[in-house]
Amino acid sequence: MRAIIIVLDSLGVGQLPDAEAYGDRGADTLGHIHEKTGLQIPNLRAMGLGNIQGAAGGMLAVQSPEGCFGRLGEMSAGKDTITGHWEIAGLETKTPFKTYHDGFPRELMDEFVKATGRGYLGNCVASGTEIIKELGPEHEKTGKVIVYTSADSVFQIAANTATVPLEELYDICAKARKLLTGKYSCGRVIARPYVIDDTGNRVRTADRRDYAVSPPGDTMLNLVSSREMPVVAIGKISDIFNGRGVTESIHTESNDDGVTKTIEAMGRKFDGLIFTNLVDFDSKFGHRRDPEGYAGALEEFDARLPEITGAMTNEDVLFLCSDHGNDPVHSGFDHTREYIFCLAYGEKLKRGVDLGTRNSFADIGATVTEMLTGSSAKTAIGESFWKDIRLE
Repeated sequence: MRAIIIVLDSLGVGQLPDAEAYGDRGADTLGHIHEKTGLQIPNLRAMGLGNIQGAAGGMLAVQSPEGCFGRLGEMSAGKDTITGHWEIAGLETKTPFKTYHDGFPRELMDEFVKATGRGYLGNCVASGTEIIKELGPEHEKTGKVIVYTSADSVFQIAANTATVPLEELYDICAKARKLLTGKYSCGRVIARPYVIDDTGNRVRTADRRDYAVSPPGDTMLNLVSSREMPVVAIGKISDIFNGRGVTESIHTESNDDGVTKTIEAMGRKFDGLIFTNLVDFDSKFGHRRDPEGYAGALEEFDARLPEITGAMTNEDVLFLCSDHGNDPVHSGFDHTREYIFCLAYGEKLKRGVDLGTRNSFADIGATVTEMLTGSSAKTAIGESFWKDIRLE
């Protein structure tokens, strides 16, 4: 058998009970996008997205969903990408990754300059698209890289590739990764290359690269690959897990490219796992508080969903989910603490099973692990719903 997990990055389906503690009271990524735009996503609706408890106020529900559907709460502390993906794969993060709301300490930045040979600009909380507009000219004049962070545990380094060649930017990020441990711990270092386009605008490229900490234990990926089954990571999945448990990593340029490469991987015959992240929902529209753009991206994915299901074999099971919220009408520019959605679909599955509200994202990883390995392996956390959805 084969599992295909596609993460629609940041498509939350309503605030978690503890959302207020994170400053996210009232957050509802899917619901607010629909309110603002009147989403046209017939294929996701047919699979059962709108039938999930609380999703878009029931406005997207259908009479007879073709898939199994539910919403999952988060056990881990935090609302960032690594925490969400690690929990999906079976690990709980009890202590949230350290954040730097006042920028990074001076002594750390002195070490950064010494290690990289480059000065820096910024060192503040900022929107990535805005800070390259603001500091780009000085960066291009001085060669100092732009350093910024967000509400997440991230050390982001932006540079014009005409000023700092891409490979040097990657090397700078690798050196920063080595510094950001211990008392300076940080979840991810992110390379943010950009160019100046024909209109004179500074535009980030698809050559982003994440340098993450390694998961502290085995995940679904390790449990599957240790049984000599391929784990094909598409998009930034390999970066998020720092390569642990991944047998093949495939870079993507966009959501659309991610879908295409997922379908191409599905065309190869093997038992195992395909794990894809579609980051544009989050990076291009959630963080930029663009509900119309987010809606357009969802509609584009929806239009390609029949291609994905059409590429499935009778033995394949498709899981669609998210990893956190990023409500594009919420205040600020950061992720929101929300339930994630889960849809499961395949010829071997029942139709229209309501999985309800579940306690952990890890139920996905537990289910996939049981599906692919039987009872021989279990994730550290999570309750499998495999028995609830499979046809006898």
